[in-house]
Amino acid sequence: MMNHRASASVALLAATLVLGGCKEESVPDYGGTGDDRTLQKLRQEVDRVNQGGRPSQGPEATRGDPNANLAGLAAGINVPAERTWELPSPNEAVRLDTLSVKLTGLEASHSVKGSGKVSLTSEDLFFRVQLLTQNVGGAPLALDLDGAKLFGAQGQSYGVARDAQVVGGTRPLHRTWAPDERTDVVLLFELPPEALRDDGLHLLLQGSGGDVRIPLK
Repeated sequence: MMNHRASASVALLAATLVLGGCKEESVPDYGGTGDDRTLQKLRQEVDRVNQGGRPSQGPEATRGDPNANLAGLAAGINVPAERTWELPSPNEAVRLDTLSVKLTGLEASHSVKGSGKVSLTSEDLFFRVQLLTQNVGGAPLALDLDGAKLFGAQGQSYGVARDAQVVGGTRPLHRTWAPDERTDVVLLFELPPEALRDDGLHLLLQGSGGDVRIPLK
């Protein structure tokens, strides 16, 4: 069975096939097993749909394959709709050093789409946290938000999903805010669906003057 990183790689390539297609010579005809077979079957399904066929709800080509669900998500088959989460109440701005931070959006989905034809898909959920930030101090402020984490009530933690952040999040996370500068920041995390049912879920941001916690539920 593929590990998590290999699964993401399969999904990313599969999504590239679906969204943009590839020249024939860039995707060889696989004769191997496991991951190779999954990609070959997915490609055959995509080609069939591109020629006017209807997407299969349970394609025989991938039935019984342990990676079929992930391949189906990458192909856009039976993909659950993106879910927008209600913001917690109260939802006050917090202070990270001289940076005012306010939660403005929460979304969960199986896919992250970037510019052009780049997309990343996972059987877990990508949790998108949008923040409005403003340097309310009188001097430039340098912060590194790369260490941001989600924490559950039982202490489980999830760091920033590196690949997803590159595809669809704010870059770079180490930056300097000028005085009064105001900007949106998008952080992306990858976590199992059950983690989003945790009423104690919160975001932790690290600053030189101490950490701050932002409740998400």
